[in-house]
Amino acid sequence: MELEVRHLRVLCAIADAGSLHGAARALGTSQPALTTQLKRIENTLGGRLFSRERTGCVPTVLGRGVVGRARPLLASLSALVADTRAAAARAAEGDRLRIGSTASRAIPGWLRRLRERLPGTETELQVAVSATALLRQVAAGELDVAFVHEVEGCPLRIPPGLDIRTLVEREPQFVCLAVDHPAAHRPLVDLADLAADQWMVDPSVDGEWEGLRRVLNAAGLNPRVLHGDYLTAAGLVASGEVVTLCQPTSRPRSDMAVRPLRDDPLGVRLLLAVRSGAYGGELAGVGTDLESAYWEAASHSPAYRAWLEERAGLSGPPQDSAAGGPSM
Repeated sequence: MELEVRHLRVLCAIADAGSLHGAARALGTSQPALTTQLKRIENTLGGRLFSRERTGCVPTVLGRGVVGRARPLLASLSALVADTRAAAARAAEGDRLRIGSTASRAIPGWLRRLRERLPGTETELQVAVSATALLRQVAAGELDVAFVHEVEGCPLRIPPGLDIRTLVEREPQFVCLAVDHPAAHRPLVDLADLAADQWMVDPSVDGEWEGLRRVLNAAGLNPRVLHGDYLTAAGLVASGEVVTLCQPTSRPRSDMAVRPLRDDPLGVRLLLAVRSGAYGGELAGVGTDLESAYWEAASHSPAYRAWLEERAGLSGPPQDSAAGGPSM
């Protein structure tokens, strides 16, 4: 048996998971099959790479050496594959910019600016609820750039080989509630004002449920919670069935109000990701276009604009929101 790339992936997976069971799940195989494969790898290399203990698998001295040398090899191979896929896609499809994003009011303005700056480039957009999935697609060469958010206290797992730029260090999360809700008549809402309300959250959004649960627990609240997508939530909010967190760039409707929460208990970080070294060329202005589009969207949200003006110089551009915010 000769040592292959897949064997190196197996060893790194076991080291990362700390157990054969966890590694088997990550690799999509069975634990017995993985155990057999590990024994074959150890026989090939002539020594034990992991010691089996009650708490899991711990690399031996030999194992640490092998895994340490395997990681950069796998990272280089992944980068090679991602760059080749991206180059092949550009060659096959012509000038095309493949964008991934979690939901954001900035997207329309971003696409408009990109069309104006890159008139000969076709823009392809993929919107997803999972920031982690989008980052993986960028790392794999399936997307050129991704605009994602990271919920406070729930850090994203950033794949190797990505450059990350911060668009907004901390964007406060507001609350969306029916326009006839008693708290909707206040410019600032206390969580205690919503103690009797039922909340709705989309658990498929990375970190969303964990972040909300932490904030509610810190406030001493244990409300009823429905799980569902935010398109469904909008209808339920309007009817007074639920309240929900929302992006501050959300615009009020005749049947819904958007309000900031007192002390801004939950925030997210807005990030732009590309493959390492890819900034420049056609991607040189992508961040600037997104930044301008974001602050334009912020200027069209009365609640967020007022919030920014009260905190001018702290969290974003004050009066000239549409012109662009702090540089990335």
